[in-house]
Amino acid sequence: MKKFLIITLIFVALLVGGTVGYMYLENTGFWMGLYLTIITIFTVGYGDIVPIHPAGRIFTVFLVITSVSFVMYVFSKITETMVEGNLQGLYKRRKMNKEIARLRDHYIVCGYGRIGKEICKILQEHGRPFLVIEMDEVELNALDEMHYIWIKGDASDDDVLLSAGIERAKGLVSVVASDADNLYITLTARGLNNDLYIMARSSGGRGVRTKLRRAGASKVISPYSIGARRMAHLIVRPTVTDFIDLTMRAGELDLIMEELRVTENSHMNGKNLIESEIRKRYDVIVVAIKRLDGTMLFNPKPDSVIKAEDILIVLGASEHIIGLGKEM
Repeated sequence: MKKFLIITLIFVALLVGGTVGYMYLENTGFWMGLYLTIITIFTVGYGDIVPIHPAGRIFTVFLVITSVSFVMYVFSKITETMVEGNLQGLYKRRKMNKEIARLRDHYIVCGYGRIGKEICKILQEHGRPFLVIEMDEVELNALDEMHYIWIKGDASDDDVLLSAGIERAKGLVSVVASDADNLYITLTARGLNNDLYIMARSSGGRGVRTKLRRAGASKVISPYSIGARRMAHLIVRPTVTDFIDLTMRAGELDLIMEELRVTENSHMNGKNLIESEIRKRYDVIVVAIKRLDGTMLFNPKPDSVIKAEDILIVLGASEHIIGLGKEM
C-alpha cells in the first residue's frame, strides 16, 4: 500500500508539473497542457500538437526522461512483486508438502474456527503432530502466523484428505461449521481409512449424533452440551472442576494428568502396582487403568496387574510423568 501510494503521488506530480509547465512555456490551456503531458509521459506522439518554443522543447526532453524512468520503475516493481510473490508461494508450498510427507501418526484438524484453534493449541502444547485443512483465506493467514502445517481445500474431498496423509494419520477431528459438512467429512474419511479415530462436532440437534456415528465417527462431541455441563459443575462442585481444569492445562500448574500406554517391552508389563514402584520411584499416582477391552479400573488396588496395551491415567508433576513415560 505504501509503494502504491508513492507511485500514485509521483504520477500525479508528473501530470500537474507537465500541465503547468506547458501552460507557462507553450501558452496552452489547462486541458491542452494536460493532453500534451499525457501523450508525452506515455510516449504516444500523435504529432497533432508539438512544442514550438525552445524552452518548451527542453522541458519536454526532461519530462520524457523523467516519465520514461518512472514508467520503467513502475513496471519493474510490478514484475518484482509478481515474481517474488509466486516464488515465495511456490517455495512455501513445496516446503509444507515436504513436512506433510514426513508426518506419521498425526492428527488432521478439519476447520480452523474457534473450536479448531483451541484444539490446535492443545495439540501443539502436548507435542502432537497435526495439520489443518481450511478454505478461508483469513484463517489461512492466521495459520501461517502460528507456523502450523495446513492445506487449503474442502475436507470432504478425497484428494484433499489423501494429500493430508489420511492413510498415515492417527486421527481426524472434524469441527467445521455445519452438521452436514461434518457428516460428509466423516463419511469420506472413514471410507479412506477404516482404522482411523474420528472425532466429529455436533450441534446437538436431534438425530445428529446417531447419523455421525453411522457415518463412522468414533466419538461425537457437542460443544454446547459440554459447555452447559461445565457451567453446571462450576455451580455444583466448583473446586473439583477448577482442579480438573488445572490438571488438564499444560504449563499452568506443575501437577498434570496424563495417559500413558504400556508396551509389550515395558518392564512393568505383568507386574502389579506395588511391584512396578510407580509411586515410589516417580511420585506419580495411578488414578485409573483402562484395559484393552475398554473396561476402566478407577482407583486401582495395589495388587492390580499392569498388562501390555493398558492405558494408565496418572497424576503427578510433569517432569516425573515424562520420566515414567520413557519406561512405558
